[in-house]
Amino acid sequence: MPTYEMPLLLRTMNKAETFNALKRVSNAIFNRDGIIRKIDNLGHKPTPFKMSSHNLIHREASYYIIHFDIPPRKIDDLIEECGRDIDIVRNRIYKKPDDEPKPCTWHEEMLPPPYRPEVQKLLDIASKTKVGYTYEFKYNSGLDYYPFQK
Repeated sequence: MPTYEMPLLLRTMNKAETFNALKRVSNAIFNRDGIIRKIDNLGHKPTPFKMSSHNLIHREASYYIIHFDIPPRKIDDLIEECGRDIDIVRNRIYKKPDDEPKPCTWHEEMLPPPYRPEVQKLLDIASKTKVGYTYEFKYNSGLDYYPFQK
């Protein structure tokens, strides 16, 4: 199952009501064969602009991010159910990119700088380009000699 993250904006409520709203969202994920990995609380903040949902205008919200795994075919049902919840001001679901492990390059990083492959590439590029102002005079005067002093 792919990993998703859902940023939630909940309306201003006390702790018990906020807990119940998060529990409803969590149960909605569990009912769709999902697994919650982590819930981040980003605190209570003012919204960047006035938001209206369920015929109410919200200027402040509690921000949460839920990291979870769920089958892709059940995402639409989850979005629909969260859209009907009157305590949720705004919600979206984003797919998290798969983190591929980076290969270990410790032995290359421990080499002295002139022997590192990336430094050698930079030196090759620098040797191919002209540095500074290098203008060569072209003898287009038609004379066999340069009339001015060199």
